[in-house]
Amino acid sequence: MLLTESTWCEPTLGSVWVDLGYRGERLQRVARGCDLELEVVERTEPGFTVLPRRWVVERTLAGLGKYRRLSKDYERLPQMNECFVYQVMTALMLQRLTS
Repeated sequence: MLLTESTWCEPTLGSVWVDLGYRGERLQRVARGCDLELEVVERTEPGFTVLPRRWVVERTLAGLGKYRRLSKDYERLPQMNECFVYQVMTALMLQRLTS
């Protein structure tokens, strides 16, 4: 459901990176129906290794968690949470542009 909604909101979305837990046939069918390329990020070596593209998600979530209003779920409406995510991501992008 999230993939179909994301293609409606973002028609330019072309590829999605997913963890090993999302490699089932059902998700593959949904991705094909939404005209998305689904790339499963797999471990190549045993033990701890930094997975490609995984650090981008981890860094983004860590950046969001630094802001007080997003560190806990204070809001009643999900739209308010979405608003704060946009606000924080805009602040992070501006910070990277100016430094």
